[in-house]
Amino acid sequence: MTNRKLDLLLINPGNRSQVFQSLAADLAAIEPPVWAGLIATFIRARGFAVQIVDAEAEGLSFDETACRVIDMEPTLTAVIVYGHQPSASTQNMPAAGVLCKMLKELAPNLKTILVGGHVAALPERTLLEECVDFTCDGEGPHTILQLLHALTNKETDLGKVGGLLYRNGGQIARSGPAPLVKDLDTEMPGIAWDLLPMQNYRAHNWHCFGDLVRQPYASLYTTLGCPFRCSFCCIQSPFKTGESLMGLKPTTNSYRMWKPKTIVAEIDRLVTEYGVRNIKIADELFVLNPKHVNDLCDLLIERDYNLNIWAYARVDTVKEAMVEKLKRAGVSWLAFGIEAASERVRDDVEKGFDQNDIAKTVGKVGAAGINVIGNFIFGLPEDSHSSMQATLDLALELNCEFANFYVAMAYPGAQLYNDALRKGWPLPDTWNGYSQHAVDTLPLPTKYLSAADVLRFRDEAFQLYFKNPNYLAMISRKFGPETATHIGEMASHKLERQYVS
Repeated sequence: MTNRKLDLLLINPGNRSQVFQSLAADLAAIEPPVWAGLIATFIRARGFAVQIVDAEAEGLSFDETACRVIDMEPTLTAVIVYGHQPSASTQNMPAAGVLCKMLKELAPNLKTILVGGHVAALPERTLLEECVDFTCDGEGPHTILQLLHALTNKETDLGKVGGLLYRNGGQIARSGPAPLVKDLDTEMPGIAWDLLPMQNYRAHNWHCFGDLVRQPYASLYTTLGCPFRCSFCCIQSPFKTGESLMGLKPTTNSYRMWKPKTIVAEIDRLVTEYGVRNIKIADELFVLNPKHVNDLCDLLIERDYNLNIWAYARVDTVKEAMVEKLKRAGVSWLAFGIEAASERVRDDVEKGFDQNDIAKTVGKVGAAGINVIGNFIFGLPEDSHSSMQATLDLALELNCEFANFYVAMAYPGAQLYNDALRKGWPLPDTWNGYSQHAVDTLPLPTKYLSAADVLRFRDEAFQLYFKNPNYLAMISRKFGPETATHIGEMASHKLERQYVS
């Protein structure tokens, strides 16, 4: 009996050490490639043979990954360019580009497509710059499905494949948009976990404070998209062409939800088949729709799995009645995009909420026994040294169980990227420079500060926060002295920077 021909091979390229430097070895999470897993489910349900190679989780070199792809002889190889969060897509482009170039050199007849947030934001540029046959300007599933049909049937008119860019007679051709996946529960009801190396995934270090047993681990979506329009965020870029096909205005964002019973069926499988307890809900904004959140929590409470979940929320979306239920369902951590202490700085990037909500929400979440991650951004366009200091002071005052300090980046697909191009703001020379932790990280300058000033402030703020005696005392009380010692070891990692103005 001969082996069945492989139709689609999905690749998650590896780039951890370049993106995270010394943090990659032990501290950073190893995330399952959620979009690769979702696309695998969508395509496999339509009768195609699908496999996934997670080069990042398996620690494969480019040579090893390329050899594996060539040995598997797929009809189509899709390199999926996403990251730990939507904004991390761009920083993974260098790895995707190296792999595509190597594949084209070793197997020139192999058909390859790049899919992901960065690719959807810059599909023509990506096709021009990378050694790839196709790029996708949308979210991917329908484009890949239609392209597989075309390649299998040896069709030459690729203009019928929605969401596709390709070369035609020396020119770049672009088809019309592909639809978004409409019925998530029936068309794409979860991730193809059986195609992934589940034993390799690892939670963030802070996710397991007090325990520090970080495996097994999984992340999943319960919703796609975000109704808010923060100008520094590129979450919506893979969905915009599909939204246009739906007749939505450019200023309107789509927001789709899986039904709670579908989500819980996936969690049931993670718990019973893979022993997963540590879970990330990867939604850009999970705590938003009260019915969605409450119904999911009710089902999880019934199961009493003793989960350790973390998810994103906004300080103005967490309702009083939700908090206790979230805790009982296993939500141990909520991450809040506080961004800046200055209301003026936040309003300028369309991150509007009442100033009084910040301490109030952090307080009520903490009172319910849920740990808080405060996310802060230095270097937003209206930031000065004094406003950044106010943001750091607010972080120290809130004394959250963990904090992420970011620098403002003009990510492709975000309004800030368009603003940067229009106004001539300096941007990184390489896609790797869009990483928050890379050697050549280059944030935006502000109206008052250089990029180097912003990055230095961020790196100093990180040290000040995690070496703060009040913070370490709180951590020791809540999670034990071993966790406080671990944080000291984490803070000892000094990132190498170029600090280019």
